[in-house]
Amino acid sequence: MMKKAGAGTKNDDYTNILLKRSGASWKKVLDVQRPYRWNLRRLNLGRTLDVGCGIGRNLGNLSEESVGVDHNKYSVDIATRAGYTAVTVQEFRKNKKIYAGKPFDSMLLAHVLEHLTTEEGISIIKEYLPFVSDKVVVICPQEKGFSTDVTHVNFLDSIAITKILQECGLRVTKAYSFPFHKSAGKLFTYNETVVVATKV
Repeated sequence: MMKKAGAGTKNDDYTNILLKRSGASWKKVLDVQRPYRWNLRRLNLGRTLDVGCGIGRNLGNLSEESVGVDHNKYSVDIATRAGYTAVTVQEFRKNKKIYAGKPFDSMLLAHVLEHLTTEEGISIIKEYLPFVSDKVVVICPQEKGFSTDVTHVNFLDSIAITKILQECGLRVTKAYSFPFHKSAGKLFTYNETVVVATKV
């Protein structure tokens, strides 16, 4: 049976999974997120629209003016209680005029597109693109990371991500594997594919 795209990421069970993963004591002791924070900051995203922000893990490493949006109201609640600005998809759509009045410098989709079909991913990027003035960054897990989450339905390498961004009318400027070479992605859960694009 084919898994439905996005299934399982909208309920409180998924929020609890995110909390459990981010709150693991060994991760805090070793500060395993340090290289990922560094990578995010060096992209110079400015005021960012974090699409699929989840519980707000990336919002803490973005400009204070950044806004997260997610379809999971439970995750949005966790993010706002942590002091971040986050809204549900419905809330964002109700306040489009507010966000249109001050475009975001960048859009971030970190560990989002693998939960969607290619068509759904393109649709989501196109929906939020009018609110962004410059840059779009997509981050997806590689082979090992993809296999660790049953809600993942669409494996995307740099070529597939590039095609999605080009379909949205964007120009890809950079694509790389982080923190290790892409060959590590078959064994290391946290190896990621990062693709950066700009508006033409």
